[in-house]
Amino acid sequence: MRLGVLGPAQGDLPALARGAQHLLDEGHAERVIYVAEDDALDRVVVGWAQRLVGADPTEGALFDRAARCTAATPDQIDAFVASERARLRLRVLMSLPSGRRTIEILDGRVALFVFDKAALDEEDIVAASLLVFGKSPEPLIKKVGSRTFFSPGPIGSDGGAALLDDGQGGVRIEVMNASGAVTAREIVGPSAAGPRLRVQGGSHG
Repeated sequence: MRLGVLGPAQGDLPALARGAQHLLDEGHAERVIYVAEDDALDRVVVGWAQRLVGADPTEGALFDRAARCTAATPDQIDAFVASERARLRLRVLMSLPSGRRTIEILDGRVALFVFDKAALDEEDIVAASLLVFGKSPEPLIKKVGSRTFFSPGPIGSDGGAALLDDGQGGVRIEVMNASGAVTAREIVGPSAAGPRLRVQGGSHG
């Protein structure tokens, strides 16, 4: 799986949108998680969906949108289908749920995603091998015993976005800045026996 991570937008929705677009188009992320407490990514997704299908992009309005095709040309119908498929693709972009945490399995490891790692209790930490959090002034990859703590950093920092790829015999973490350049890279797992790799000023704890 290629899982994208976005740090807090700090009010910069255009930069957040660019980060999400890069993770989808260049990083080929299968899903993207926004590790923040605000609704910035939801607002970005709604804006994209409205540009694709109109003012009401909800699933409940799909029938009304489809009804416009009753007298449409084949090209117009093709355009309608393409726009609806693009809207459905936006489902891969998700914010933390109302409980403010979510769990993924990467390379057989439990990865816990949360905004503030201080909210984690001992039971949470014991269960997870990879703890991904959003509240950090800069990107951070820190190994503590058998666990790795990771933050992409906020949007606009030397990071802000990251890809977690579990197809490398471990979980490869790549941190990217606003221009899409990789600023830090590390592999968590069996392939991480060598030294950490730092590029372009990536920040490690």
